[in-house]
Amino acid sequence: MKTISILMLSSLLLLAAPSVAAGYTLHIFGNANMDDAINEDDIAALEAMIGGSETATELADANYDGNIDEEDVTRVEEIIQGEPTEITLIDSTDKVVTVNVPVQRIVPLQMRHATAVIVLSGEDKIVGVDSTVQEREQLFGNLSTKPSVGATKEPDLEAILELDPDLVITFTNFPTQDQLEDKLPPEVAVVRFDLSRSENLKEEMMKLGYLIGNRESVKDYEEWYDQYMGTVQEGVSGIPEEDRVRVFMERESADKEPSVRWAYASDTGYTDLCDVAGGVNIANEKIDYNGDVEAEWVMEENPAVIIGLSYSGGYKVDDDAPLMAYRDAIMSAPGFDMVDAVKDGKVYIISGDFSLGPQMTIGTVAVAKWLYPDIFSDLDPEAIHQEFLKDFMHVDYDLAEHGAFVYPPME
Repeated sequence: MKTISILMLSSLLLLAAPSVAAGYTLHIFGNANMDDAINEDDIAALEAMIGGSETATELADANYDGNIDEEDVTRVEEIIQGEPTEITLIDSTDKVVTVNVPVQRIVPLQMRHATAVIVLSGEDKIVGVDSTVQEREQLFGNLSTKPSVGATKEPDLEAILELDPDLVITFTNFPTQDQLEDKLPPEVAVVRFDLSRSENLKEEMMKLGYLIGNRESVKDYEEWYDQYMGTVQEGVSGIPEEDRVRVFMERESADKEPSVRWAYASDTGYTDLCDVAGGVNIANEKIDYNGDVEAEWVMEENPAVIIGLSYSGGYKVDDDAPLMAYRDAIMSAPGFDMVDAVKDGKVYIISGDFSLGPQMTIGTVAVAKWLYPDIFSDLDPEAIHQEFLKDFMHVDYDLAEHGAFVYPPME
């Protein structure tokens, strides 16, 4: 029955979901007209710039040699044909990186990056993996047995060097440059993508698609992303600000007293889940980014919904006991029995394994369904998740049997 549900849901949403514009500029040099792709329009734009009828743009210098000339036209033609030897891009730290392409040997430094490479049909290019991949054997299969490169925040540089990668993919803020780039030879390109922000995810995936040499897989992913994210955005677009659900977003933190909560306020993939799903994050006016807040303040704000982020479940376990324990801790926190979210049972736990990274679409749907169950009664996050695993991860992973991603379970 689940397969029928997935197929029916996909078909209906393809017909009914609103169109979502690309909404980004592809920051690859050669994208002369500054849109979301490199194509014949960029050749026309370059010719006009060379001829003097148009002003050169930031990305017009396709071969990044400081000149706008016919060599840039040649490079764009090579990119269009899928035959460049180099691609120069701007990563998510605004750093310019030149990569020899198509890449043949990739080291992703976290499961999000490994997942992205798999989605873009580049799994056979991965030569080493970090501990987050090795810990999730049921999801990553044989990939989890690849040589270890340590942990994301503490990479094993010796192991990385032995693997001789063309490309290392990691986060924008860690490991630090002195832990990674400064200790690698210049021929090893390091590209930093968070793969968690709704405003950047599609562009980051497209950049990786150009590097891996499989832009068709990116288009398939974008269609899937737009299908569900567009449905959520359209569903909440007409809700007046005063009627939007007020939400407190926190993260599991075993080393803090119940009187202190670790809150997420803004500028993270986790807070994007709430923002895209039409919620009002109450911490946004209290703190910047994330940090500790007093439980008493949460009680005073009296949110209608509390969502806790956990890394105790996900693809590593087959029961939801860790997520249930976290929810119970929130429900029983001193004084929280007077908070509307607790009184109404609207306290939810979500796993970071599937709500950030290329799967953040699924996490957004889950949050939307919690906040506005009447609007999104026809959306089935588990069915969408199963679809992602089958169509993009190419893995036989039955969500009815494995994993723990939300608690309480979706109805």
